[in-house]
Amino acid sequence: MAFDFSQTFAQISSLPIMKYTFWNNTTFDYLIALVIFLVALAILRIFKYVIIKKLKKLAKKTKNDLDDMVMEAVEKVFVPPFYAFISLYISLQYLTLTETVGLYLYYFLVFIGTFYGIKFVTTFIDYTTRKFLEKEEKREKKKVDKSVIKLLSSFAKAFMWVIAALLILSNLGYNINTLIAGLGIGGLAIAFALQNVLSDIFASFSIYFDKPFETGDYIVIGSDSGTVKKIGIKSTRIQTLQGEELVVSNRELTETRIHNYKKMKKRRGKFSFGVEYGTPTKKLKKIPEIVKGAVNGVKLAELDRVHFTEFGDFSLNFEVVYYVNSKDYAKYRDIQQEINLKIKEIFEKEKINMAFPTQTVFLKK
Repeated sequence: MAFDFSQTFAQISSLPIMKYTFWNNTTFDYLIALVIFLVALAILRIFKYVIIKKLKKLAKKTKNDLDDMVMEAVEKVFVPPFYAFISLYISLQYLTLTETVGLYLYYFLVFIGTFYGIKFVTTFIDYTTRKFLEKEEKREKKKVDKSVIKLLSSFAKAFMWVIAALLILSNLGYNINTLIAGLGIGGLAIAFALQNVLSDIFASFSIYFDKPFETGDYIVIGSDSGTVKKIGIKSTRIQTLQGEELVVSNRELTETRIHNYKKMKKRRGKFSFGVEYGTPTKKLKKIPEIVKGAVNGVKLAELDRVHFTEFGDFSLNFEVVYYVNSKDYAKYRDIQQEINLKIKEIFEKEKINMAFPTQTVFLKK
């Protein structure tokens, strides 16, 4: 036997208690509104936990990120408070509301709609930020400094919430032109007071996107040098060779010359030595070949040139230029030491004497 809903509702509506009227609606009207609220709530919950869940699974199977981003935003916005309010709003449309209640309901709708609309947009910002940092980490094959990008993301979200507040005030009937003008003047005053801090913050953006150096790079700034440990919002921290931590403002780093040794593929080395004036010319001619063999005989070293450059005060001077195929400073010094020892060893075998400061005095009788 089929259940007759219309007959049942007719019987319920005929009950004396259902005919009581308050706030321009009968008890039966409120009952119908409650039923509409519960039905709408059930439909929206089914939509969230069944339809959205299936759409999210389908989005994960696609190659692009756009559908994943949309589904994440929908999932974060479509929460119980949101669809409970939607159900309430739908159910209240059945009732006869006073002008005041209708106005407050409209204001509440504007507030909730704007709130969840901005939340939807900020979810896009968070998703884009997270994906960008993940790609940066994979590209660089190391953990990147997230502070600058997170700050930029926070600025973008803060800007969206300011826009939301202005939209709400505008819909409530306030004249926001005066408020915007006041915010502009106040913003200029704040910017003027915090100009040094803001300069450092914008400099951190410049460092992050231009990448003159990154975390882990060995850099030289004027008379200071060390390894970059952290690139912050206002300053960069550098671990010096002496062991202390050097804190430099980002603005200063963007206004000065920086030597970044990580970008160096090979290091240039240069040194000089002198031999005694009494060294025969035949042996002087052999010295370039001796030096060439000594330099090229060391791993990672490559000779560029060697020349007999000048007649010094007490020595015949040679200049040697070579390259080390490594950016490591300690290895460079090890190689220089090995070259020096090889040259000294060969000179001893060839009986070529290194010069040292001497003075000869001639006495006239």
